[in-house]
Amino acid sequence: MKIEKILFPTKFRELALNSLEQLYPLKEAGLKEVILCYIIPRDEVGFVPYGGYLKEEEERLRAEARIRFEDWQQSLSKQGIGSRIVIEVGDPIPKLLRVAEDEKVDLIVAGKKKVTAAEGVFLGSDTVQIMRRSTVPVLVSKYLVEFDYNGEKVSRRNDRIFERPLFATDWSAPSERALKTLVFLKGLVKEALVSHVIGVKISKNLDKTGLQRMEQESKERLAAYCKTLQEAGIKAEAYLGAGRSVEEILRLSRELKASMIIIGTSGKDRIRDLWLGSVSHRVAELSEIPTLLIP
Repeated sequence: MKIEKILFPTKFRELALNSLEQLYPLKEAGLKEVILCYIIPRDEVGFVPYGGYLKEEEERLRAEARIRFEDWQQSLSKQGIGSRIVIEVGDPIPKLLRVAEDEKVDLIVAGKKKVTAAEGVFLGSDTVQIMRRSTVPVLVSKYLVEFDYNGEKVSRRNDRIFERPLFATDWSAPSERALKTLVFLKGLVKEALVSHVIGVKISKNLDKTGLQRMEQESKERLAAYCKTLQEAGIKAEAYLGAGRSVEEILRLSRELKASMIIIGTSGKDRIRDLWLGSVSHRVAELSEIPTLLIP
């Protein structure tokens, strides 16, 4: 899957431009255009008692957003990346998803750009809604994070996210598409960490022989994935885990010093997509590094 057009929505919070800049390396992999998007919440300019529609307020917000975006456009232009500005009024999430559909983007970038340990979570409610409802890949961006690790507060800056991705696969169709996306990023990836977790719900129903057979099959499939990446010119190593899927993926990402996590997702909370939905969303929620969700 190629990433030629990106939708970059923003509320102009701290480090938003830094988060945009971490996408610049995608130019070397074929990125052509970034859609800079600001959705003015309807309730900020909507009808008020005895006041009607606040047209002047809308025009002020549009002007401020355009001025800020023009600076960002200059930065993108210096990198040889095209850009356009989209400013709309409405309910932010439905409007954002409509823009993504109308513009036929390949990727939506969402998420908090700065998260402190006091907040305790890496995702806001808007990002969760985008993850669940988007039909296109979503990059959950986390530029600067503070978190508790082994009893200590740690600060991390995620500014080279494509260099050492952890690809977590469950052999599903979205995982196959995630593999193709990883191949597309070959010019940016120094080493791919290809992983699979034999989950508790599966392993607890297997006897020793069945578990050994599954372990061997998993290793063979991981080796095949690594071969695909290596043939594309990407250094790749396989890692097999066992236990609770979310915890294992997070453990591997930390121990292997991954720069981001790539994982398939259903994009919707459906019982038949339990692994794809709950695992991918929980990983994006709990990980301190960016997560690329591929539906």
